[in-house]
Amino acid sequence: MILKVLTKTLGVALISMVSVSAVAQDLIARQAPSDKKLKEIKNVTLINTIAPVDLQNPAADIYTDWDNSGISKVAGRVPSDYNIDLRGFYMPTPSRKVTSKFGPRWGRRHEGLDIKVYIGDTIRAAFDGKVRIVKYNRGGYGYYVVIRHPNGLETLYGHMSKQIVKENQIVKAGDPIGLGGNTGRSKGSHLHFETRLLGKPIDPARMFDFANQDVTGDFYSVRAGRTIKGDGAVARTNANIMAMEAENAENVADGEVVAAAENQVVNNELAEVVAVKTGKTTKSAARKVTYRVKNGDNLYTIARRHGITVDKLCRLNNITPKTIIHKGLVLKCS
Repeated sequence: MILKVLTKTLGVALISMVSVSAVAQDLIARQAPSDKKLKEIKNVTLINTIAPVDLQNPAADIYTDWDNSGISKVAGRVPSDYNIDLRGFYMPTPSRKVTSKFGPRWGRRHEGLDIKVYIGDTIRAAFDGKVRIVKYNRGGYGYYVVIRHPNGLETLYGHMSKQIVKENQIVKAGDPIGLGGNTGRSKGSHLHFETRLLGKPIDPARMFDFANQDVTGDFYSVRAGRTIKGDGAVARTNANIMAMEAENAENVADGEVVAAAENQVVNNELAEVVAVKTGKTTKSAARKVTYRVKNGDNLYTIARRHGITVDKLCRLNNITPKTIIHKGLVLKCS
């Protein structure tokens, strides 16, 4: 009888010790900083317990339509300060090799990143979302998929050998959506990956670090405050134009620089962008100086005009000193 009492008492004491330890560890866990790069944790999905995410109508606060017919067939408005939540991400491929960057390429604009993958490699959704487009484009993306996400982004996955999702299907971050391939306008197997906001491309490298298999921060802020029409055109107020022209004027050395308000901000970037880490903000260059090539120009004269080296000019535009430039080509100069 005494032995049974002692055994029961010891059991209660052990349970109490475990409970105290668990409470203490929970407290420590709450105080410890989060680290996405822990080797044992490949992906962390954060659940918003305050307002459940509506995956049937993702980002309904900025999009006013749902159109499966084309990539730029979007309508809506970006608030003046819009934070794209990058938490809960999943890298679309474990490949770390970027074979072609965002920006000018072969005399035209490359609106995404090319990531080296092999035919049959699994391609996965970058975030939770709803599949908007599943199509084939022989002269461009080949077999491609577009997904709209609750954070406002739409991600595009091109040149796949096979699509394994359907339009209007709900997907979770990390779900397989297709297989790597070499379809469409492609010279080798790779994944063409784009990030868009209301149809406008943003350099994926600003948000996704493929070399380190991580995102660049918890949030990515876009300062826009403009309306996007269904055809992808931008409707801006006079105040918006004047503000952007004033910013651009600070960087214009002569009349040959393409006005950011009329060209680069509208066609290339959504506006000033900020990568935000928890407890730390890193601002990227908001004002870009660009130059439209004229007759008689070469890389040396353009570099000298803007006070940079030819090597830097080539790095900014993902070209080489041997690249032939032609009249009308727009080059980044800062």
